[in-house]
Amino acid sequence: MGVIAGKGLITTAHVEKFKSIVGDAYVLVDEENLNHYGHDETERLLFLPEVVLKPRTAEEIAAIMSICNQDRIPVTPRGAGTGLSGGALPHLGGVLLSTERMNSILSIDERNLQVITEPGVITEVLQNAVKEKGLFYPPDPSSRGSCFIGGNIAENSGGPKAVKYGVVKDYVLNLEVVLPNGEIIWTGANVLKNSTGYNLTQLMVGSEGTLGIVTKIVLKLIPFPKYDLLMLVPFASLEKASEAVSAIFRAGFVPSALELVEIDALKIVSQMVDSTAVPVDDSIAAHLIIEVDGNNMDVLMSEMESIAELLTQFDAGEIFFADDAQQKAELWKLRRRVAEAVKTSGYTIEEDTVVPRAELPALIKGVKELGKQYGFHAVCYGHAGDGNLHIRINHPTIKNSHGNEEMTQALRALFELVQKLGGTISGEHGIGLIQKPYLSTVFRDANMYLMREIKKAFDPNNILNAGKIFDLN
Repeated sequence: MGVIAGKGLITTAHVEKFKSIVGDAYVLVDEENLNHYGHDETERLLFLPEVVLKPRTAEEIAAIMSICNQDRIPVTPRGAGTGLSGGALPHLGGVLLSTERMNSILSIDERNLQVITEPGVITEVLQNAVKEKGLFYPPDPSSRGSCFIGGNIAENSGGPKAVKYGVVKDYVLNLEVVLPNGEIIWTGANVLKNSTGYNLTQLMVGSEGTLGIVTKIVLKLIPFPKYDLLMLVPFASLEKASEAVSAIFRAGFVPSALELVEIDALKIVSQMVDSTAVPVDDSIAAHLIIEVDGNNMDVLMSEMESIAELLTQFDAGEIFFADDAQQKAELWKLRRRVAEAVKTSGYTIEEDTVVPRAELPALIKGVKELGKQYGFHAVCYGHAGDGNLHIRINHPTIKNSHGNEEMTQALRALFELVQKLGGTISGEHGIGLIQKPYLSTVFRDANMYLMREIKKAFDPNNILNAGKIFDLN
């Protein structure tokens, strides 16, 4: 990893002030902690903060922000550090502000189907807590067992269930936010409809910690579906597998998940978790994982049978139906650990492309051609049901795209293809630090001007996650 040290902005007086706010135990300046909080899951990058702070309340964050705003100290908010676009990297030094102690679910309102939570709650913990009440929070990123709900808000996360249920933005009703100057606001109201002024709630969702720090979250919930069915479908061709995705929707079916994993990625993850749940055969190029859910088992069985029959038109192989909860869990375990497995195997550069789902065959074909042109190998997997394809790149000598001219050229070619196909450069991982050179691929100058002006309105001193998404100068 290349290490970039802090910028010398934090004085002893600052450290003492921070200790008076959060307590001595939650102000960290030792080398081990600075290294730990200096990276997330983005490539192999490391940027050292000068101090790590772990506040417990919105009021503590407000006091910290007031000091930092006055003294022009950069602040990088951080959740669980599972991000893939560099959003939590403290590349300007300064303060790394961790929300990990803000980890309480404050209330579950069964009458109104809402939950109020702090940002440091692990997403799967939140899902399980509401499930005990018969309620469902559908967004489920692959890292749901470790990522924080606050980070999901910052990145507008999706996951497999997004194809049927939508992404994080579709469930956020209201947010408590600490602004860069230390002021605390609520962005909306705990209601399902709201046409009162500009929608600051949705502006905050996906803003990647550049406009404010979320300290409380109000989410809507839905009843938990009673049943689900899962099947695994092999294909001899990546193109056929991706063509089948669009055909399923055109036939009138809306699966609760529709995932694509190509065989190279599946081989890697199967070895990592020592699983034989999925047949790994060189005659297979890709698998689709298809799930349906609902409250009527007869309807679900009929849907699965009809989908299976439809897929015979696309040279599908023998279909595997998961018979019980254990088999379903094994399949989902494999899918959710693909990113971790392929990164460990050298596929360190990940791109989070999204195109109209009918354009998936063209995107996959283009990725393979670019790999030949630029000398890298790529594996593709992701949420094929909504056109969100994750592309993991293994280059023999280049392991970080950030700051590398050759890889930047290759990725620009990839994103130009994505734009040509009617897509955009991130579906759920965000722009952060490493994607910002490519925003001009999809945005005009007018778009960039408006976004910069919004940033200036919230953060005129440009201290909060500065240099993420875009630069102000």
